[in-house]
Amino acid sequence: MTSAPQFGTTLPGLAYVRRPTAFGLVFHDGKLACVRVDRGEGSYVDLPGGAVDGDETEREALVREFVEETGMTIRPLTRIAEAAQYFLKTDGSPINNAGGVWIAEELSLDPAAKVEADHELVWLHPHAALNDLRHDAHAWAVAVWLRRHG
Repeated sequence: MTSAPQFGTTLPGLAYVRRPTAFGLVFHDGKLACVRVDRGEGSYVDLPGGAVDGDETEREALVREFVEETGMTIRPLTRIAEAAQYFLKTDGSPINNAGGVWIAEELSLDPAAKVEADHELVWLHPHAALNDLRHDAHAWAVAVWLRRHG
C-alpha cells in the first residue's frame, strides 16, 4: 500500500505538529460545497472540515465541522483519499493536517446552526475549486474525484 501524499513545504527551524483531520466533498447541482473564510486581505477558500477532536472518528469530526462551518448536516459516505498538508495557521502555528477526504451527502441546511461567523458556504464548480482552494491537498482530492466522475 502506498503512503498518503504530503503537500506543502516546511520552513526551516519550525516543528510541524501532525493534526488528524477530515474534510468532505458534497455536491449539489454539479457544484462543490466550499467555505470562504473571511480574513480580510488574507481570505481563502477551503473544503469544509477540520481537526478530529479527542476520541472522535473522522466521520464524527466531519459531521461536526460541516455544521460548525456551514450549517449543513451531512452523512459521510466513502473515504476517497488521504493526504497531508504542511501550513501555518492564522496564528502562525506550524501544522501538518493529515487525514481522510470523504464523499458525503447533504441531509439538511440550517444557516442558523453555523457557529463560525467568518465562514461562508459557497458552491463552486469543481474546476473552479481546483484553482480557488487554499491547500494543494484539497485541490488534489477534488482532482481525484474528477478523474473518477468527471
